[in-house]
Amino acid sequence: MHALLASCLFLTLVSAAIIPKRTGTGNGSNGNGNQGNQGNRNFNVQLGPRPYYLVDDMDEGPLKEKLQSCSEGPFKVSDFVFAHRGAPLQFPEHTNESYSAARRMGAGAIECDVAFTNDKQLVCRHAQCDLHTTTDILNRTDLADKCTTPFTPATNGTRAKALCCTSDITQAEFKTLCGKMDGFNPNATTVAEYLDGTPYFRTDLYSTCGTVLTHNEYIDLVNGWDLKFTPELKTPEVEMPFNGYTQQKYAQDMIDAYKNASIEPSRVWAQSFLADDIFYWIENEPEFGAQAVYLDSRVDTVQGYANATTTLPDLAARGVQIVAPAFFALTKVDNATGAIVPSEYALAAKAAGLEIVTWSFERSGWLKSGGDYYYQYVKSVINNDGDMYNVLDVLVQQVGITHFFSDWPATLTYYASCFGL
Repeated sequence: MHALLASCLFLTLVSAAIIPKRTGTGNGSNGNGNQGNQGNRNFNVQLGPRPYYLVDDMDEGPLKEKLQSCSEGPFKVSDFVFAHRGAPLQFPEHTNESYSAARRMGAGAIECDVAFTNDKQLVCRHAQCDLHTTTDILNRTDLADKCTTPFTPATNGTRAKALCCTSDITQAEFKTLCGKMDGFNPNATTVAEYLDGTPYFRTDLYSTCGTVLTHNEYIDLVNGWDLKFTPELKTPEVEMPFNGYTQQKYAQDMIDAYKNASIEPSRVWAQSFLADDIFYWIENEPEFGAQAVYLDSRVDTVQGYANATTTLPDLAARGVQIVAPAFFALTKVDNATGAIVPSEYALAAKAAGLEIVTWSFERSGWLKSGGDYYYQYVKSVINNDGDMYNVLDVLVQQVGITHFFSDWPATLTYYASCFGL
């Protein structure tokens, strides 16, 4: 019975890949979240059981009652829902299969983290140097020796190590790789053991051979679905310029790919953790810069959080319109009431007139012990998986976020459809 249910879920999710693509011009017709996929008249958003499990797990109260009232849908594509790397809770990230699953679950925009290869071509990988944990490159005798740091087994208390970068190989070589679930075993003494490190809350069920994609293939795929784009220019892990390839050229190449495909800038949220990339787009590609997202990692330390909060007006003065810290930075617990409320950063961003996007939902595993990095400021009031919907509700209704990245888009789509986002 379990095998049958798993097979049915898999067929439901991946069936999006065989629905005929819309042959649009690239201008898109889904200006509002609920209007997406008009080219696929029979397209049916499927959420699977997880949102229902989470709602059932919530403490009793008005929010649970509201979400329960939406159990039979209808569920619609929503631009509120940004697919973080596709659907990597269960599918190898940044693969055709992961993107197809995200689309089936109602994501209005899909992310490609953009890195460059040795021949300066753009591909979709979460980090420039993560091929050793997200692909089968270490199993490839023709490519493994090209890695910056080939596999070294664990020995005498020293962790196993490897480092394989997109810049170690060409785009053609990259395309021969198989995507796998992100993870590694630091105690491995063999390559097979090293690659067998998927986190406990994910699965290898669909990690057979994920189809890795170039940036241009991603654009064609998402455009064919009439969805929107959230490309992130990954911070290089090699010294720049790289064989003459400058950071500015890298940033321009990413934008040029959308211009060459006749994609309207309003369909693209270009992202970067480097403020200089955002400033470059504002100054040199203002149509894309107007919707560029500054991923604010300064909040990761106490001092950085304070500095980020006080300097948000400076970002706005430089033309930045959207900031995106990890969602832990947007809420806190009111000690007097025990309620989850907007944080100082969230209030300062709104006061500076900045739009807020955030990341990443469904990346934490079990929440019965208070959660991890993403729940660190509200840990004291988190004790079950359903509590994630309480945090989401504060982020939407009080903080006022406009988009949310998720590793499993269905969880957000359920809420978005229920509240008309």
